[in-house]
Amino acid sequence: MLELAAFGTLLPLCLALGLGTGFLGGLLGIGGGVVIVPSLILIFDAFALPLGIREAVATALGAMVFTSLAAGRAQLLRGALEFPLLARWTPGLILGGLGAGALASQLPESLLTRFLGVFLALIALIFLTRWQPPASRRHPGTLGTGLLGLGTGLLSGLAGIAGGNIIVPTLIFFNISPVRAAAQSSALGVPVALSGALGYAVLPPAPVPGALGALYLPAVGALALGAMISAPQGVRLAHRVPALLLRRAFALLLLLAAIRLLTKTV
Repeated sequence: MLELAAFGTLLPLCLALGLGTGFLGGLLGIGGGVVIVPSLILIFDAFALPLGIREAVATALGAMVFTSLAAGRAQLLRGALEFPLLARWTPGLILGGLGAGALASQLPESLLTRFLGVFLALIALIFLTRWQPPASRRHPGTLGTGLLGLGTGLLSGLAGIAGGNIIVPTLIFFNISPVRAAAQSSALGVPVALSGALGYAVLPPAPVPGALGALYLPAVGALALGAMISAPQGVRLAHRVPALLLRRAFALLLLLAAIRLLTKTV
């Protein structure tokens, strides 16, 4: 069992991590899993907790529910959410997120995470150029969006990200501006993170007190508190910075996500 003094250090570390990732989540429309998952792995190891990648992914998804809620609420107050678009994405995201939890303990994830890592790296490189989608391109209909949501939810749940790393570039691909894309992604992070976390919550519990399935609840709580404090500040900044700067910042974060996913499979 974790000593009380060590527990008092672990929670502030997770709170600080939540503050940083919450700000990024509000700014770029992501859940912050690219930072949270590897950081949790290091924290679990430093405190000799018998928790691994699966628990880090599950815990990150649990925390990202609250990151996305805080960022989505801030976007709602700014009138930036487009509810018909959100309604088309949400069912597929939920099905994909639930499916990720079910598959996590049965399928090797190396191939999927390697594919996602390469995909994100290519998107990042495109975003670092001056590429623009053809002006005539439009967002797909209900069926096409449902399939996009299903794939996004599945990959996000397996990789431990709340979907923003896929949703934002996908929306930009369909001529939605970076600021609008980040706003929708903030809200869509709620169903994909929640369904993914629920999928992991029903797995056999991790061998530590405070575990709900693969989720380590003390870390979820501290991460969530930090994220809910800082996410609205990120949203406020997102509506002030130039679109090109926001696009470049997101591209750099995609590269970090790709590196994390690709090294995870080595």
